[in-house]
Amino acid sequence: MLHPNHLIIATRSSLLAIKQAEQVKNIICSLYPNCTTEISSMKTRGDRILDRSISQIGGKGLFVKELELALIDGRADLAVHSLKDVPLNLEAPLEICSILKRGDPRDAFISNNYESLRDMPSGSIVGTSSLRRESQLRARYPSLIVKPLRGNIETRLRKLDNGVFSGIILAAIGLKRIGLENRICEFLETSDFLPSPGQGALGIEIDTRRSDIKSCLAPLSCKSTTACLKAERSVSRALSGSCQIPLAAYAQIHPDNKLLLQALVSSPDGKNFIYGKQIGSITDADIMGKNMAKYLLDQGANLILKKFS
Repeated sequence: MLHPNHLIIATRSSLLAIKQAEQVKNIICSLYPNCTTEISSMKTRGDRILDRSISQIGGKGLFVKELELALIDGRADLAVHSLKDVPLNLEAPLEICSILKRGDPRDAFISNNYESLRDMPSGSIVGTSSLRRESQLRARYPSLIVKPLRGNIETRLRKLDNGVFSGIILAAIGLKRIGLENRICEFLETSDFLPSPGQGALGIEIDTRRSDIKSCLAPLSCKSTTACLKAERSVSRALSGSCQIPLAAYAQIHPDNKLLLQALVSSPDGKNFIYGKQIGSITDADIMGKNMAKYLLDQGANLILKKFS
């Protein structure tokens, strides 16, 4: 295998995205000490439009399009993404070639006045950008008011600090990666708040024609995380999942090397939940995801999804 001499890493321009790109850069530099790396940050359309929800502006693809164009026209060699932001079906000639070991997949509750969601009085306003989080919030805490919250982590925290919200829900891993874990009041365990497919995981996207890049990035991939993400994204793909539907999917590897997959589809008001749980072989991750999707549909998820078609 030829070692790379110079690599350009494309990333979104937010603090979190740059931190994630730096994480990948450091791993590459440790593997290939003679390789120089450069981070090229850019603002995507999804970053620029902040007055509407993600589902209203066209979905997750708006957060990666500019980076993908840089890969195709040769301005970048690889792009680093939070996998929960990556569309399920990539257009040729693009692919996710490596998935790094997953970080914390949990959601986190942040507030300046309350230590947990349970402590919030009736009528308190909670901010979130996710229909998945909104539906689970409404199901477990129906007395709370849920309102949309967009922007990068710093923007969302600023809105909390300015009193727009009594509390907000963010991905725990994002706060950890930018050194703001101290703002977390409560970690929302996956048993109570099932994560989004891919939450906590980083993926590296390349142009498939760059076999040289794919080869040198292979060591960055985590086999266990890749299997989990294959199952989660398979569920979402089979259900035509996007940020426009309240869908959660989370897979874990058990000590006996079995894969545990959980998923749910819910109505935005949290009144109608379809939940499934399966255990199978790591090698059957994709099949498990498809079987889970069929189970959810058979249990009535199709009635919920019809409202979003």
